[in-house]
Amino acid sequence: MSGFVLDASVALCWCFDSQMNAYAGAVEAALEGGVPAAVPFLWPLEMGHALARAERLRQLSAGEVDSLAEYFRSQLFSVDPGGIELALGSILSLARRTGLSTYDASYLELAIRRGWPLATLDADLRKAARRQGAKLFQG
Repeated sequence: MSGFVLDASVALCWCFDSQMNAYAGAVEAALEGGVPAAVPFLWPLEMGHALARAERLRQLSAGEVDSLAEYFRSQLFSVDPGGIELALGSILSLARRTGLSTYDASYLELAIRRGWPLATLDADLRKAARRQGAKLFQG
């Protein structure tokens, strides 16, 4: 079954009313409609960092962070195991070719490897995906 790769830039929109937009809503609707989503191995850490930072900056309460963490834990994301070979192999190579950070390249590499569209709001990542011939999630 085909799905999509979910970038943290989209998932974080679901955490803040001020950041929510039509694209993020379409991605969320696809997920809630049963379309599978995959995330790279760093995604849980990236999301945890963003939630903890939002709490420290008083953008989210402790209760909101707990609720959001539970929401993300309950989703049936396929977390790609990654590993050192992938991180210092094809992801590093892709980062070098595209000028992306290895963090961003991990999303693109996963989308290319699975042949799934990438759901992202990151302009540089979208541009690199187009240059690499990767599909983008159409919202």
